[in-house]
Amino acid sequence: MQRLFKNARFAGVLLLALLLSACARSPVLLETTKASLTPQTELSQVPFYAQTEYQCGPATLAMVLNHQGVDTSVEQLIPQVFLPGRDGSVQPEMLATVRRYKQLAIPIRGTMDALLSHLEAGDPVVVMQNLALPAFPMWHYAVAIGFDLPNETLILRSGEIERHTMSFSRFDATWARTGRWGFVVSEPGTLPDGVTARNALEAISAYEEIHGPQAALSSWQILVERHPSNAMAQFALGNALYAEGEADGAKQAFKQATVLEPSMGAAWLNLAIMQLQQQNSDEAREALIQAAALEGEWQLRAQQLLDEI
Repeated sequence: MQRLFKNARFAGVLLLALLLSACARSPVLLETTKASLTPQTELSQVPFYAQTEYQCGPATLAMVLNHQGVDTSVEQLIPQVFLPGRDGSVQPEMLATVRRYKQLAIPIRGTMDALLSHLEAGDPVVVMQNLALPAFPMWHYAVAIGFDLPNETLILRSGEIERHTMSFSRFDATWARTGRWGFVVSEPGTLPDGVTARNALEAISAYEEIHGPQAALSSWQILVERHPSNAMAQFALGNALYAEGEADGAKQAFKQATVLEPSMGAAWLNLAIMQLQQQNSDEAREALIQAAALEGEWQLRAQQLLDEI
C-alpha cells in the first residue's frame, strides 16, 4: 500500500507540472524591444533577503526600498504589510507601505516588453506571481533584477534563492495569472522611463493623499514635462502650485487643462477662482459660464459665483 500511495502522489505532482507547462507559451516581444535591449542585463546591486513562509511581501519591499536608499528592514516591514488572516500581503498594503516611506509606487504596463525595458533602465520591478493553478492559487512576490535575451530567461530575487532564473515563457505563465501585476519604486520628482501617464497619475495622486500637494509638486511637474498634453496632469499641477502659493503658475496650468480638455468643469471653476482673486472679472465670468454649463459637482459653485458677479 505504501508503494502505491507514493506512486499515486508522484503522478499527481507530475500532472500538475504538465498542466503548468502546458499553459506556458513564450511571450512575443516587439521587434523594437528586441532591437533596443542589450543581450544581458542584471542589477546585481539589488540586495537580497531570503523570504520565509508567507513573508515574501515584506522581503521584496525591503529589497527595493533599500535599493532606493531607504533605511528599513524586513522585520520593520512585516507588521505593515503582512496580514496573518490572509497568510501574506495584498497589493494595496504593498503600495501603501512604499508611499509611507516617501517613495512613489508606480504600476508598470503588464507586458514583458515593459518589464524588460524597466530592467534595462536600471529599475528593479516587484512582480506578483501565481505559482499554481488559477483554481488553487499560490501567490508569490519576487523582484525581477535582470534578463538574458538570447536564452530568454529572467533573473529574480525569489524565495530563498538569491539569483533565480526562469524562462520567459514559464515566468509569463505565472505572471499572467495575477493580471501581470508589478510596480517600480521611484523618488518623488522622478519618473522611470516607460511609465504611462495613467499609471503615473495614479501613483502621484495616491502619494499626494498621504503627504499633501506640496510634497507631490515636483512629481506633478515632471509628469507635465513628460506628458504636456495630459489634461489631468495639468489640473493636478495647478492644484499643487496653488497650495505652494504660486498663483500665476496655477492659473496657467488650469487654463492649459481647459484647452486640452474643454469638458473639464473642475478646471474651468478653478481657473475662474484664480481670475477672481486677480480681479479679472470678465475672464472669470467666461470661465464660470463654461463651468456652469457642464454637469458635475462644480456646477452649483460656478453658478453661485456667477450670481455674485
